[in-house]
Amino acid sequence: MSKAKGNRTERELFHMFYESGWQPIRAAGSGSTPLPCADLIVGGNGRLLAIECKAGKGTRYIRKEQIEELKSFSERFGSESWLGARFNNTEWLFLELHHLKETKTGNNFVIDLKLAKEKGINFDKLINKI
Repeated sequence: MSKAKGNRTERELFHMFYESGWQPIRAAGSGSTPLPCADLIVGGNGRLLAIECKAGKGTRYIRKEQIEELKSFSERFGSESWLGARFNNTEWLFLELHHLKETKTGNNFVIDLKLAKEKGINFDKLINKI
């Protein structure tokens, strides 16, 4: 996925949260700092969410360190950890981190549309609209 597409999809999700009455913060360059950080930090309805965003057309690989950093950030910040995935021409789906599958080498996690649909929840369910 290109950096521009990643930025565009993060902004799309940012606006979805804002328009739903939640307050999002987008951590620009979250992957470029040596300290743990999430792509989006969102507060609303008494909850705090830290979200790592992945978008693209097919299988997505996520460095194991990225997920460990998200967990670390969430523990220190007091937020829930989520992976937000948006595959081309589909809605956003959100997975708890324990649903991610490790690759055979154990260096990465992998997510595809099938796993996202099986284990994920949609935006409305995430923000408790339904």
